Amino acid sequence: MTSRTQIVTAARRIIERDGWEKLTVRGLAAELGIGATTLYHHVRSKEDLLVLVLNHYLGQIERPALPGDPRERIIAAATAVHDAAAAWPWAVEIVTTDGFVGLLDESALWMVEEILAGAEDYGCTPADAVYIFRSIWYYTAGEVLVRANTARRRAGVLGPFSLDHIDASRLPRLAAVGGEEWAAVAQRDTYETGLRALVDGLLTQTTPKPD
Repeated sequence: MTSRTQIVTAARRIIERDGWEKLTVRGLAAELGIGATTLYHHVRSKEDLLVLVLNHYLGQIERPALPGDPRERIIAAATAVHDAAAAWPWAVEIVTTDGFVGLLDESALWMVEEILAGAEDYGCTPADAVYIFRSIWYYTAGEVLVRANTARRRAGVLGPFSLDHIDASRLPRLAAVGGEEWAAVAQRDTYETGLRALVDGLLTQTTPKPD
């Protein structure tokens, strides 16, 4: 009998070898040496399969000790989200939809819970806490996907980056920066700096102002 662990292991093997786009229920069944009908007893679709693999991965992430300060707790939990996503950037493409938290197991949702709790402990309403989480997630997902695609560009999968086509008379500031300087700035790891600025702005925006 095929176990959940065997399914996840084989699915990860296909993803790492061929990319997540190539993962199919029929292909996984062939990898496992079983019939597709048998596998459909465990997963109903490719999305189910990807979510199963993602939940297994997230459930294995060790939960760190988080700061007591609400703001720092939000930043620490968001950084954990970022690090998990950066290790598996393909998974970000699976969950770049609103409501993705409904797809994840409880063991995979502690990071979301801590961001919401940190925001509420800071003084935000539950609705504003959700707004803060969504804003952080959009920033994080974008950063992870941009860096993943940049790595593909460096590997030659995409074309080289250049600003040589810029007309300096029409776009003088872009032309003055130049492709090399832009690329150098883009290589800096600015996630935490940007995250702190974002969180500070969101908390200021959503918490009551003293009279």
